[in-house]
Amino acid sequence: MQTIVKKWFRDKDSGFLDNGGGPDIMVRKADLVICMFLKVGVTVEFECHPVKQGLIAKKVKLSHQKKLKGQHNGNQGTKEFRPGVMT
Repeated sequence: MQTIVKKWFRDKDSGFLDNGGGPDIMVRKADLVICMFLKVGVTVEFECHPVKQGLIAKKVKLSHQKKLKGQHNGNQGTKEFRPGVMT
């Protein structure tokens, strides 16, 4: 599945992913792949699993979306890759 990060609480090492009109999907730091935290607004890919408390995301990783033709960001260069940080 794919969605955006709605909330991230660094002090709790957890957060929530947007679920359209449904209940938010919980995500924990332990379920992040190649990162230590998530940034609100980024797009992530994940597996969704039902638990007693609702839905939980597993194997959460940053989505590498291809840019559409004609799209560009304001930067001339590319962003430096920093392992363990999702930006």
